[in-house]
Amino acid sequence: MENHRLRVFREVVERMSFRKAAEVLHLSQPAVSQQIRALEEECGARLFERDGNQIAVTAAGRVLHGYALSAAALVEEAKTALGALNHVVSGQLRVGASTTIAQYILPRVLGAFHRQHPQVQLSVLSGNTEEIVEAVVAEGVALGLIEGPAMRRGLRVEPLMRDRMVLIASGKGRSAEAQSSISIEELARLPLLMRERGSGSRRVVERALKQAGVAVNLLRAGMELDSTEAILSGVEAGLGVGFVSESAIGKELRLGTVRIVNLQGVVIERDFSLIYRAGQEPVGAAAAFRRFAAFDLRS
Repeated sequence: MENHRLRVFREVVERMSFRKAAEVLHLSQPAVSQQIRALEEECGARLFERDGNQIAVTAAGRVLHGYALSAAALVEEAKTALGALNHVVSGQLRVGASTTIAQYILPRVLGAFHRQHPQVQLSVLSGNTEEIVEAVVAEGVALGLIEGPAMRRGLRVEPLMRDRMVLIASGKGRSAEAQSSISIEELARLPLLMRERGSGSRRVVERALKQAGVAVNLLRAGMELDSTEAILSGVEAGLGVGFVSESAIGKELRLGTVRIVNLQGVVIERDFSLIYRAGQEPVGAAAAFRRFAAFDLRS
């Protein structure tokens, strides 16, 4: 339904490269150049300034790009409305997910959702909780799935499922790390692998430790890592202990490469939540995914 030349034009602008646009569109680079030349003739204006392999969008190109985005959005609205007549959910849906959810929870949900709604074109943005919150606020994604508190106003937050954070140590350790249960004082003497600042997992852990009377700044920091996978690898290598989602360590527990260590007097639980902009009730594919995720993860 969308004008082909406008779609080619949008891809070139968004990627600032004829070559990259050609790769995304599965066209040859000469074919992309031909479409842009034809569009320039139709508009009666140059849309790009070319300097070797470098391009820049002209004033006319910037104006047309705004209208091209509006046209693409209108086409998606039309597809959604037409699909609704036949009770078919279709269109594009961009979802953001914080790293633990994106890696360990979302693939199963997306697979089941796609089987039920095959005409929805799904894409996923992954990042830490803070990055996903910012993407929702900036409307880069329609919905976000996060594992920590949403530290921004103007968002609707809907809990989806409970998750437990557990302390893990190497399955091969022979020190205090190998004990099945340790005190807070013993934890303070161990190198602790932590997620990076901005991570929802880190916020949840720090909040729980503070509530238990632990001075977080006095813990022995081993290193900061940017994913659950990195913490797992570090713990398996004997670099220290770390807190991870219990949902993420099924394989490692079965293989015996890590073990859960009970931290006496501390229980760390959190909600995996769905977020979207307040005042913008999800519609179409976003509404369908919201309903599906709520049913799938709460059941």
